[in-house]
Amino acid sequence: MSFRDTFLNGAVMARYAPDILHGLLVTIGLAALVVVTGLAAGLGLALIRSLGIRPVNWLIIFVVDVFRALPPLVIIILIYFGLPSAGWVPSPFVSTWASLALVLMAFAEEIFWAGLTAIPAGQWEAARSTGLGFGQTLAHVVMPQALRLTIPPLTNRTIAITKGTALGSVVALSDILGAASSAMSNSFNPSPLTLGAAAYLVLFLPVVAFGRWVETRFAWKR
Repeated sequence: MSFRDTFLNGAVMARYAPDILHGLLVTIGLAALVVVTGLAAGLGLALIRSLGIRPVNWLIIFVVDVFRALPPLVIIILIYFGLPSAGWVPSPFVSTWASLALVLMAFAEEIFWAGLTAIPAGQWEAARSTGLGFGQTLAHVVMPQALRLTIPPLTNRTIAITKGTALGSVVALSDILGAASSAMSNSFNPSPLTLGAAAYLVLFLPVVAFGRWVETRFAWKR
């Protein structure tokens, strides 16, 4: 069998293209949800940590370190196969979303915290001396500068983690890889995987290009 018939079989691709398209939509929805919840949770933890409450900070550091240390695939498996024994049966979508969002939350918290601590103490003192409260100083003086510092590393980490949506295929999530793998098994031909690879390029290549533009746009000028 030729390379074209094996990996670029038009008939097989046409038959399973709707399945790959559905998987693409699932992947888009999952990735968007992971980004929104993961970044929001990470920012929230960083802001809570900035309050300087030691027991709370120790708990945040512990949680963040745990989810930074565990591979996303391990977390997915623990959630999908472990939580049913506690009385909750999460779907493959929820398991994958929760896992990736927790990992993104952990890395985002550290990036946001690094941005906050990079702002000189004099900025805080100058703002407070003008009569601004802690919250006002944080919102109007510190955060705008800190966010600009965090954009390049945060963009790279977000892209890397959202590509992990493919791990959902391990728990039978019908994303791009899950649909492509199922189609390959049914057709006894790897052409659906080629179609799946093309779908990932269509989805993530613009995201990578956008991330590069964002990094350039918000980079500090020397």
